[in-house]
Amino acid sequence: MFHFGFSYVGLIYLLMLFIPNAIWTKHKPIEYDQYAEQENKILQIFERIGEVTVCCCALVFSDFNIRFDSLWFVWLVLSFALMLLYEVYWVRYFKSEKKMTDFYSSLCGVPVAGATLPVCAFFLLGIYGRNVFLLISVVILGIGHIGIHLQHRNQAVGDAKARTVGAKKG
Repeated sequence: MFHFGFSYVGLIYLLMLFIPNAIWTKHKPIEYDQYAEQENKILQIFERIGEVTVCCCALVFSDFNIRFDSLWFVWLVLSFALMLLYEVYWVRYFKSEKKMTDFYSSLCGVPVAGATLPVCAFFLLGIYGRNVFLLISVVILGIGHIGIHLQHRNQAVGDAKARTVGAKKG
């Protein structure tokens, strides 16, 4: 079931998502734009559709606002814990050398944490709110966003290995 109305929890999640990303635009890895030019166009379409629909769903359904009336609250706590880990990821990135491998690093065993943690957090938020529209939107977003980040990570790791091998030969 779903209920239209403003979600302050959705707004908080989106702020937790957008503020570090806005700061990141001034602290991108040097090579980032080269990687972005090579992104899979289908994954980009999934990512863009997912971004728009997740943002809309997070704000326009009141299902995500705090309710202490059932055990479903546990899903919200788990979801929020993932968002807090996402913030830890950003702190670690901003303190790093800001290389591509730093940006696509894992955190607590979560691969490409900068993409995976918020996608998982919003998915758990969808479970908490029992909102199929957010769940579908997050799956679409996850396919694109995590797919692109995995593509970039694999390329960055390969490039880093090639530089290491080249440095050893030189």
